[in-house]
Amino acid sequence: MAKADTKTKSSTSTQKRTTKAKKDPDAPKRPLSAYMFFSQDQRERVKNANPEAGFGEVGRLLGAKWKEMSEAEKKPYNDMANRDKARAEAEKAAYNKRR
Repeated sequence: MAKADTKTKSSTSTQKRTTKAKKDPDAPKRPLSAYMFFSQDQRERVKNANPEAGFGEVGRLLGAKWKEMSEAEKKPYNDMANRDKARAEAEKAAYNKRR
């Protein structure tokens, strides 16, 4: 029986390593989505209702709850997201102006 070719190229010797650009600590924060506002608001309630649930399971429960919600129920979170988006755009414009 012939041996299988076990020679493999070392991926580190042929690939260039790229370094990630440093993020400016003064850069404005990105806006949160409506779902993220919902998640922040509901996470503790879901955790209290399901104390045995781990982090991933809580996330799945939140996602399912979000999908079941009507547009009217999501409206407060969408409004928060729109306000946060306006805030982020204003902060970004001011940040870019002073750079």
